[in-house]
Amino acid sequence: MKKTVIIGATTNPSRYAYLAAEMLTEYKHEIVPVGIKPGKVFGKEILHIQSQPKIEDVDTITLYIGPQHQPEHYQYLLSLKPKRVIFNPGTENPEFEKMVEATGAEAWHACTLVLLRSGQY
Repeated sequence: MKKTVIIGATTNPSRYAYLAAEMLTEYKHEIVPVGIKPGKVFGKEILHIQSQPKIEDVDTITLYIGPQHQPEHYQYLLSLKPKRVIFNPGTENPEFEKMVEATGAEAWHACTLVLLRSGQY
């Protein structure tokens, strides 16, 4: 299954990042939650984004932070060498999308939840 880094991970069950963690786990994808607040989601510790945790063999990064908060993390996210980055609704960022594509990775405008439910993940 596809190792997925959730950027903007949270323990708040009303947030889409939480729902993505739940559904990715349900669909048997390995999740690596990365956020700004400590906690656990579905048995996984949320890693603090400011510490730039090293994560190997990343297939997908799914973004749940707005474009105004992305620039400070560009280099870190690119250093994870994902095969694709999913820009969920509200996270679209043409500048970062170009940077992602320049590495050979794919930049998708999509909803992780819809991709999973429709079998396109």
